[in-house]
Amino acid sequence: MAAGETQVYAKVNSKLKAHSAASLLDPLLSLGFPAHTALKALAATGRKTAEEAADWLRCHSNDPSLDDPIPQEYALFLCPTGSLLEKLQEFWRESRRQCTKNRAHEVFPHITLCDFFTCEDQKVECLYEALKRAGDKVLGSFPPAVPLVLHSSVSYLGFFVNDSPADVIREFAMTFATEAAILADCTVKPCTKQLHLTLAHKFYPHHQRTLEQLARAVHPGHSCQWTAALYSRDMRFVHYQTLRVLFQYKPQNVDELTLSPGEYIFVDPTQQEEASEGWAIGISQRTGCRGFLPENYTERASECDTWVKHRTYTFSLAMDPNPRKDGEASSRRNGELLPPPRPRSAGSLQALQAAIVRRSVLVVRHGERVDQIFGKSWLQQCSTPDGKYYRPDLNFPCSLPQRSNGIKGFENDPPLSSCGIFQSRTAGEALLDSGIRITSVFASPALRCVQTAKHILEELKLERKIKIKVEPGIFEWTKWETGKTTPALMTLEELKEANFNVSTEYRPAFPIASLLPAESYDEYVHRCAVSVEQVVSSCPQDAGVILIVGHGSTLDSCTRPLLRLPPRDCADFAQLVRKIPSLGMCFCEENKEEGKWALVAPPVKTLTHGSNSAFNWRNWILGN
Repeated sequence: MAAGETQVYAKVNSKLKAHSAASLLDPLLSLGFPAHTALKALAATGRKTAEEAADWLRCHSNDPSLDDPIPQEYALFLCPTGSLLEKLQEFWRESRRQCTKNRAHEVFPHITLCDFFTCEDQKVECLYEALKRAGDKVLGSFPPAVPLVLHSSVSYLGFFVNDSPADVIREFAMTFATEAAILADCTVKPCTKQLHLTLAHKFYPHHQRTLEQLARAVHPGHSCQWTAALYSRDMRFVHYQTLRVLFQYKPQNVDELTLSPGEYIFVDPTQQEEASEGWAIGISQRTGCRGFLPENYTERASECDTWVKHRTYTFSLAMDPNPRKDGEASSRRNGELLPPPRPRSAGSLQALQAAIVRRSVLVVRHGERVDQIFGKSWLQQCSTPDGKYYRPDLNFPCSLPQRSNGIKGFENDPPLSSCGIFQSRTAGEALLDSGIRITSVFASPALRCVQTAKHILEELKLERKIKIKVEPGIFEWTKWETGKTTPALMTLEELKEANFNVSTEYRPAFPIASLLPAESYDEYVHRCAVSVEQVVSSCPQDAGVILIVGHGSTLDSCTRPLLRLPPRDCADFAQLVRKIPSLGMCFCEENKEEGKWALVAPPVKTLTHGSNSAFNWRNWILGN
């Protein structure tokens, strides 16, 4: 490059810095924020307004990493708009509904133009100029329509961009990389391989045909203006899971996070040893603080939900006759148009009637168990020296049923707590209000599962009409049970004597005596698959809802066989199960016409509540 050209770029660079400081940085400095944290806030919020950056700084006042010189990571994508985007979003929704989530659902529809790269906070404004210059250079040669060719393999489905349009797009990416290096001192690696727009990635092979059929409804000829969009992300959390907060939560202890609906939490799956069941350790995107949080207050979010859109360049030689106003930004997340919300399947009378007509399976986890609250030594807390039960806390049940091996038998077969009974009755009451028709009930032989089924049936007014069929085949993975032998569970006779309306005629797929101690994962998932197949086949074809009450693991191991999905990886299975709350539900519905089952929204909403710690009034009086 000639010396004169270098001077021109230098002048532009200085001009950009001066403009940025005058328009955005000065108001933050006048509020007393240090320059390096003000620049960090501007980069983290997309350099939109000084007010937005100031709010970010106030929220991050206790962020231990606020002064760390960690830049954002940036990437440039070519994104469709208009009717093509609408068709792609429709494909996203249908492919997820019919074939479950795959890697493509983590990010919006796009063509990747470069790898993620870093840029110093004070030079981000120069990236915007690099984007503008690169766009202006190829604007005249950018194709009015980008031809897309569908490509499919056993693990990938998407559109390829070929021929001269691909060359123009690559030229744009290379020009941006060059301009970013000169103006912002960034090392950008442009995409030089096959340009593609991914539709599905790393899906189950048996879903390939369905995905291809859905993809054929997306005609590449749909009208579209292509937009180059510059996004950023926090490089520290690239390999973390992203959770979206559903409910407000006020901390009960100093090491817990304050949660607000809609905010995002970053969770490292490999660093959860300190968290107890039902809890996670995460870092709030809103505040940067780290702490414990209840997992059932959150749901999994997509990878790109926390990305920040900075600037865009639209390739259009004609003016947009209907430009978007700033006021419409509220319908977007990080600038991306959100897909229209889908109604819940049980949210309308029509959907509810369809659920009643179709054969369905409702899989429910048992209620809160007493050892979950009072620990492994719970039995010592409620036993007298002569082996009699008493109630040391209101969350202990009022009484325990009689069993042949005495109170010691409850050690590895604990009952529901008082809250667990309340949870079960609340779920039963909600199922009654929903109007669904329960026709058969199956339960794991664990006492807590039989109790949960009993209380649900009582609220449904069906405790005398429907007998509980005890199926040992859906018992918990025995590897997770304590001891080298299968827990001594209550017999059908003992359950009947304790006033449980259990069936003595039902012949289970796996008798209790056939359960293997410390079985392998493959043995466990095979046992559940065989059991759920017998459960479904033993019920009439025109039956309503089959209720299965089991464990957290049951929600996965007894639904995947119905959905014709292979078992999860063992490590993923263990991570998933620990996040399933008491009375968590999965609802599968049969489509007789297509001869398959689908996962749909449960007929009732989730049950969420906070913790309530023990209180010693004597210590409180003396301590105050």
